[in-house]
Amino acid sequence: MAKISAVNRNAKRAYMAKRDKAKRLALKNIVMDRTLPMEDRFDASLKLAELPRNGSRVRVRLRCKLTGRSRGNYRKFELCRIALRDLASNGQIPGLVKASW
Repeated sequence: MAKISAVNRNAKRAYMAKRDKAKRLALKNIVMDRTLPMEDRFDASLKLAELPRNGSRVRVRLRCKLTGRSRGNYRKFELCRIALRDLASNGQIPGLVKASW
C-alpha cells in the first residue's frame, strides 16, 4: 500500500487540474495566438505563471485504484500490475485470462 498522504496529494492535484482546466486553456490560447499584441500575450503568460503549479494536468500521476501504487499501472484497468495479476488469477476481471502454456 502506498502512503495515504501521497494518494491524497495526488487526488488534490487531480481536483485542482479539473478546476483550473478552462482558465489554463483560455490563457494558453491567448499566449499562442500570434495575431494578438505582444503586451496582451505577455500579460496572459504572467497570469498563467501565477496559477498554482499543482493545477497543471501533467502533475497528476496515474495510481492504482486498489493499492495506490504509482508504478507499473495499466491505464485500461487503472490497476497496478500486481493487483491486476491477483484479480486475474481469481477470475474477477471479465475477459482477462492469465497466460499458460
